[in-house]
Amino acid sequence: MTNTGQREQDIERTVLGDCPNIGSFRFWFTDQRWEWSADTAAMHGYSPEEVEPSTELLLNHQHPDDRDDVAATLADAIENGTPFCSRHRVIDTSGDTHQVIVIGEQLLDEHDVVIGTTGYYIDVTETLEDHHQEALDDLLPDLIDARAVIEQAKGIVMFVYGINADQAFRVLRWRSQETNTKIRVLAEQLVADIVAMGGAATQQRTRFDHILLTVHHRVTATD
Repeated sequence: MTNTGQREQDIERTVLGDCPNIGSFRFWFTDQRWEWSADTAAMHGYSPEEVEPSTELLLNHQHPDDRDDVAATLADAIENGTPFCSRHRVIDTSGDTHQVIVIGEQLLDEHDVVIGTTGYYIDVTETLEDHHQEALDDLLPDLIDARAVIEQAKGIVMFVYGINADQAFRVLRWRSQETNTKIRVLAEQLVADIVAMGGAATQQRTRFDHILLTVHHRVTATD
């Protein structure tokens, strides 16, 4: 293996570390039947197969301020059969709060008819340890461009999901490991795809215009 190849492997190990808490689920619309993985059960405070998941159970574990939004998201998925993404708080059986992102895709039958939703719970409560970033700095003095595109991808995820930088990196790290794709390559493609979209919707652009044009009013003056 070349020195460059070895360095890239070291970079991947340093950047990725351990996989964040990821759990899967499936939900069939007709009979309102849920399945969830052991990791998803653990986010709610249960051991595998301790309880049978249900809509009522899942809603009971939502933070009171998030429960109505989660119920509305689920109702919309059932009515329209569309993919969804939800960011909310789950309170487990011990009373601990988990910040989660739930990504749901269409569950299709053999005739490509939408019969439910399937996807992932991503627990972004914990943040990356500082030594990951320090080790990355040591390994990549000559690959700053790769670092830059990862930061750009993090910014995109932060904006779309409304999460902080460490949480955004956990999402990228998850997709990198889930798809066996180098995080740098994944980031480059994500940035290219977003540019190809041609910008945000008009309403979002209008809100951003206001933020951009008034941002100097919110800057604390310093010497």
